[in-house]
Amino acid sequence: MDLDLTDAQRLAADTFRAFADKEVAPRAAEIDRTDEFPRDLYRRLADLGLLGMTLPAEYGGAGADTLTWTLCQEEIARASASVAHAQLLCTILSELILKEGSEALRRRWLPIMARGEAICVIAQTEPGGGSDVAGLQTTAQATADGWVLNGTKRFITAATVCDLAVVVATTDRSLGREGIAMFLVEPGTPGFHRGGKDHVMGLHGVGTGELVFDDCRIPRTALLGSERGGFKRAMESLNIGRVGIAAQALGVAQAALDAALAYAKTRVAFGRPIAELQAIQFMLADMSTDIEAARLLVYQAARLKDLGESFAIHASKAKLFASEAAHRTCHKAIQIHGGYGYSKEFPVERYMRDAKLTEIGEGTSEIQRIIISRDLLQSAAKSMG
Repeated sequence: MDLDLTDAQRLAADTFRAFADKEVAPRAAEIDRTDEFPRDLYRRLADLGLLGMTLPAEYGGAGADTLTWTLCQEEIARASASVAHAQLLCTILSELILKEGSEALRRRWLPIMARGEAICVIAQTEPGGGSDVAGLQTTAQATADGWVLNGTKRFITAATVCDLAVVVATTDRSLGREGIAMFLVEPGTPGFHRGGKDHVMGLHGVGTGELVFDDCRIPRTALLGSERGGFKRAMESLNIGRVGIAAQALGVAQAALDAALAYAKTRVAFGRPIAELQAIQFMLADMSTDIEAARLLVYQAARLKDLGESFAIHASKAKLFASEAAHRTCHKAIQIHGGYGYSKEFPVERYMRDAKLTEIGEGTSEIQRIIISRDLLQSAAKSMG
């Protein structure tokens, strides 16, 4: 597969990098320290067309391909994983509503999401759920004119600042995952409440928290797609999210390597820069190799989606490798910094905390290994007849 970037994609990457360096990087430490959602930067993303960049022009988007969006995720995450994650959320939900929503819902919500005027979240994870999405407890009971939602969602990105939510709920528990559906809950709906804020290890500033649905009454038109098969459709929406998370991991890893290189060239120990020590050189070599291998996997997954080919397994592989490569890279960056790496005076400790989320969000590394191994074994069984 040809993974070379086009001239347009290289120009886009340069533009994203310049924006990240000039406007995002100077704010990254502040966002991490205050843990406040950066609404002004979110509006800047909208002004630059980066929130709806993959949407068709008729819905307020730029019609960009997945690989160009992946480059954007990588470059912004190199400056701030939190800002990149806010953009990722908008892309995931925009594509989900584009695919599953009625034309009326698309026309109503996609343009204002692209303009940054409404923040939409996916309310899927529950306090006792985690990776077991099929075991969710939130219910959707049919009524004469709509549905009634009841349940609590936890660890929801942008829960504390959201305007709109795609809620994953079960309509018939006896059907298991086949009885799961998705609903679009609009602002001001009675029974739709923001719960507490989650104080998490990394990725500060994205408003992670709880959403509560207490006899939340929604109309029939709030249903996204059909009453059946919502589990599969929700899982399919994770595939593009996994590409985005992998790109974020790539950006964080690159930032860690850049910081380690700069520090190693200026830090003097034993009478010379530590960059001249073989132990440091070996760590830098491993970091660079990990990043390049991850980049190939991430770009390949994005390119396959753009070609209209199956990319789910490639997204899982990219997410698995890139997230764990980011962890390894950030660990080495802290080692190279020594005591300063453990201090908030330098950014590498933030990179380490942010990188950890990439091994958990959109399916843990263990879930990715299950997906990949299951596909491998199924393919082997077919080849054996």
